Amino acid sequence: MHILFKSCLAYGVAAVFFSSPLLAQDVSLKAELGERLFFETELSANGTQSCSTCHDPEHGFIDPRDNGANAMASLGDNGSSLGDRNAPSAAYAAFAPVFHKNDKGVYVGGMFHDGRAATLQDQAGGPPLNPDEMGMSSKGAVLNRLKQNPDYVVSFKKIYGQKVFQDADTAYTAITDAIAAFEKTNRFSPFDSKYDRFLRGEVTLSDQEELGRVLFFSQQFTNCNICHQLRTSPGAEREVFTNYEYHNIGVPTNMALRKLNGVDTKVKDLGLFLNPNVDDPKQKGKFKTPSLRNVAVTGPYMHNGVFKDLRTVIKFYNKYNSLTDAAQINPETVQAWGAPEVDQNISLKELKTGPALKSKRIDALVAFLKTLTDKRYEHLLTP
Repeated sequence: MHILFKSCLAYGVAAVFFSSPLLAQDVSLKAELGERLFFETELSANGTQSCSTCHDPEHGFIDPRDNGANAMASLGDNGSSLGDRNAPSAAYAAFAPVFHKNDKGVYVGGMFHDGRAATLQDQAGGPPLNPDEMGMSSKGAVLNRLKQNPDYVVSFKKIYGQKVFQDADTAYTAITDAIAAFEKTNRFSPFDSKYDRFLRGEVTLSDQEELGRVLFFSQQFTNCNICHQLRTSPGAEREVFTNYEYHNIGVPTNMALRKLNGVDTKVKDLGLFLNPNVDDPKQKGKFKTPSLRNVAVTGPYMHNGVFKDLRTVIKFYNKYNSLTDAAQINPETVQAWGAPEVDQNISLKELKTGPALKSKRIDALVAFLKTLTDKRYEHLLTP
């Protein structure tokens, strides 16, 4: 769950380096421990939540709960704190680079919508100590919870050494290290979608899916791959469908969510600019480009969950390239698209590079995006 202005990085883990024996440990042991911790509700103050609550493995590692907000944002362990951002999928998150500014001066990578956690391990350390999320009071409190379970004590000492519990910071770093190890396993990133099977020659795409694939990777008809392609050539295996850069695409304020969580509608979510490592007004309103893996089953969409349907998302992009009156109407509200929450720094260069799309091509893109669904989630796809 992600609460506006509640930066989990503030609760993140310090850079603690273990002695060399840790580096030689069997990675699978860490992952097994991390799996237990990922589902451990004792990491929350009231014992009601675990990492899997907001990143459910049965639903594409998002929060499928209604939460009284149609899954737009997550409810905290205290039963009352409702976030202002939609929980991103943890699937394929391990491929994100460490948050940094590249040689072009562009911010790239990191975790959460604003990159405030530099690494996967940093991200794992945030929610347990966030009062609006899992609500534990301190690293020591988390440590004391785990020490009550003899199996955890044995496992941690076996992997991280006999002295791992003598210091709260060291123990907490071990906890986040184990969770990150689990998130790096194939369970989170199997690369077994229909698209992956197509690349391996195991299945054939339908005519509609193939049209969508051609459009997606086209340099002429759409601009999808400008931001949603990491590898240099279309058809490259293990594509994560994001370049991990940050953009403001003009997403409107989610008025329905604000009415529920009590955040003033005049408050602007400044995205990347809220990252404590960023002090550049040109980054206001920018959010990390998400992976499109499992996108068809992980709605609602955008950083604030403002759109329910995947087709709506494509029509939202299309409004930048179509001058028709119909293209300026949000099909979910049957009203004009809401004004951008942050009306500066909008990536118009990227948004206005393709021609307007007619319904047939919008449907084809949706069909192609459905092929990016991991095999285990294909039953969640709508016809």
